[in-house]
Amino acid sequence: MNFYSDETYGETVAGVYDEWYSDYDSHAIDVLAELAHGGRALELGIGTGRIALPLSAKGVEVHGVDAAASMISRLRAKPGGDRITITQGSFAEIPVFGEFALVYIVFNTFFALSSQDEQVRCFRNVAAHLSRDGCFVMEAFVPDLNRFTGGQVNWATKVTTDEVQLDVGQHDAAAQRVISQKVVLTEGDVRLYPVQIRYAWPSELDLMAQLAGLRLRERWSNWKREPFSSESMHHISIYQHE
Repeated sequence: MNFYSDETYGETVAGVYDEWYSDYDSHAIDVLAELAHGGRALELGIGTGRIALPLSAKGVEVHGVDAAASMISRLRAKPGGDRITITQGSFAEIPVFGEFALVYIVFNTFFALSSQDEQVRCFRNVAAHLSRDGCFVMEAFVPDLNRFTGGQVNWATKVTTDEVQLDVGQHDAAAQRVISQKVVLTEGDVRLYPVQIRYAWPSELDLMAQLAGLRLRERWSNWKREPFSSESMHHISIYQHE
């Protein structure tokens, strides 16, 4: 498969996503519920509901956007999934109606947008759907170029007697893009899970926000609200209208 689209990752990984990525930080739910201030929340790249379902269980009206029909169907089949309004489509476009007190995107999902243009467009559409006193929350990694040797990465992330999992990727530093595969090897079977991202530095995200009429309000290193520093590997960034 040489063609990679918005829904490729979700459609490929939907069957194993909950097995691989079931955990979440409970502090994230508390923070997001607080920032919603009793209003509506919109999750971009909602997936199978890892964050949306516990947030909805706290009484927040959650809406979501996702490109992959398979991810959406799994969310809708879960207990509480019927309480969440889900729209299929690109979260760069945000094809929903109305304003939200909280728009959020977690687990590095923003970087699934494949170009700077798409990422800027996402910020602008977030601003258009954000209430005047609302906020846009993003969780993302801080790029670490030391991961790559000769523009490549090849890590064994799991090795057991009956399974090997590899993360294999190529890095284009000029485009800030990583094209990779998660490779799962078992006896007599090889499965490929393609992932393509376009990463951005925190300062670049802040400029995107400014172009959209938003400004950085706070930045933490984690959901416990610990200070962000040059040593931080992740960031929680909160943007609001200027």
